[in-house]
Amino acid sequence: MTEELMLAGCLRNNAAAQEALYTRFSPRMLGVCYRFAKNREDAEDMLQEGFIKVFTQMHQYRNEGALEGWIRRIVVHTCINILKKNKKFADSVDIIHASSVHVKEDMIPSIMQAKQVVDCIRMLPLGYRTVLNLYAIEGFSHKEIAHLLDIEESTSRSQYTRAKAMLEEILVKKKIIHKPRPKAALYAAVAPR
Repeated sequence: MTEELMLAGCLRNNAAAQEALYTRFSPRMLGVCYRFAKNREDAEDMLQEGFIKVFTQMHQYRNEGALEGWIRRIVVHTCINILKKNKKFADSVDIIHASSVHVKEDMIPSIMQAKQVVDCIRMLPLGYRTVLNLYAIEGFSHKEIAHLLDIEESTSRSQYTRAKAMLEEILVKKKIIHKPRPKAALYAAVAPR
């Protein structure tokens, strides 16, 4: 079924069109939910709520941009609203978990969809994980994140920095990446004796 036929059918509440849309987009959207959720069951609940919103808001889609992007945005907002409703986000932005490790962007693997890395992201405290997902993966600005989560923009920035540092520590501990050596130690290791 073409995207146009699915859209037209969904606007008429046609069950076959809704099923086709769900079948086409739910696997990728489950991946989005999985990054925000604590476990698979929570992710599946987020996905179901997200698609209920997609179907009830379908009349708002204006063919301005990709349908998948529009659906993704609704699913992300649904995930955030569920976290806020359950007050899970507010309880987990504790800065005690952060370290002072300096992380460069190129130290994070470019394979953010790989199962190992996603599992490591899910090990982050919920606040860190949420901001990291929204900024680094979903492409929200810190200003947008602050508005979504009812926090200060500076809090979003610091949570992102701390999330990167903690993620690096987890990735190093799990031997997914190797921690770069400080320059002084590197020079000492290669200096002629």
